[in-house]
Amino acid sequence: MKSILRCQNLTYFYKNDVGIKNINFELFTGQALGLVGESGSGKSTIAQLLCRLMTLQEGSITLFDKPFQTVSDKEFYRLVQYIPQNPQEFFHPKRRIKESLEEAIDNFKLFPGENKLDVLMRSISEVGLKESHLYQFPHQLSGGECQRASIARALLVNPSLIICDEVTSALDVTIQAEIMKLLGKIKEKHDAAFLFIGHDIALVSQFCEQIIVLKDGQVVEQADTLAMVRHPRSSYTKLLLEAYGNG
Repeated sequence: MKSILRCQNLTYFYKNDVGIKNINFELFTGQALGLVGESGSGKSTIAQLLCRLMTLQEGSITLFDKPFQTVSDKEFYRLVQYIPQNPQEFFHPKRRIKESLEEAIDNFKLFPGENKLDVLMRSISEVGLKESHLYQFPHQLSGGECQRASIARALLVNPSLIICDEVTSALDVTIQAEIMKLLGKIKEKHDAAFLFIGHDIALVSQFCEQIIVLKDGQVVEQADTLAMVRHPRSSYTKLLLEAYGNG
């Protein structure tokens, strides 16, 4: 397997607190790694660092064995795509979904010579949307539909790494299950690696082969999913498993 992302000794300090301290992990082609923890555990800090929304203070990140800071923005966003918790806020509110998806095609000069509408129809069909959804604004879509649209946009660029940040936490249970089923199909079909961030360890364990449990900005346990679920070593991991139905 090819190394896609390597994080070594990631440390980030806020003004009055430590965000994360000495975080280490590596992600390979086709692998799904889960980051699990409660609010304030450091999940969001890691996500923001990896999405270039914050500047790394200590430690190192490599992307395809290249130092993170040497990867251009255009190359970075071609390799890495982010699926957010609240996709309505991620799409431009005054642009129809079609325009937002076309922007990705234009920015990266994707599918040369192909009819754009054909490309978009293929893309939204993969995530379970219809042509009519292309002509709606983000606020006109349900939460689940908008999340499907954000997944379609991410897949358009055929990324090597997809970061899923609490992608189902704003959805009701039925829609959560549908989105997880969709992501499972995408994982089987594409070679992309997934970094799956969430607070529900039972949900994350359904999708990821390996899980890192965070508490107060530090790793308390890191193991293959099956081993962690069956034989958790940390008392905190045990509490999470009991809280979310796997204890």
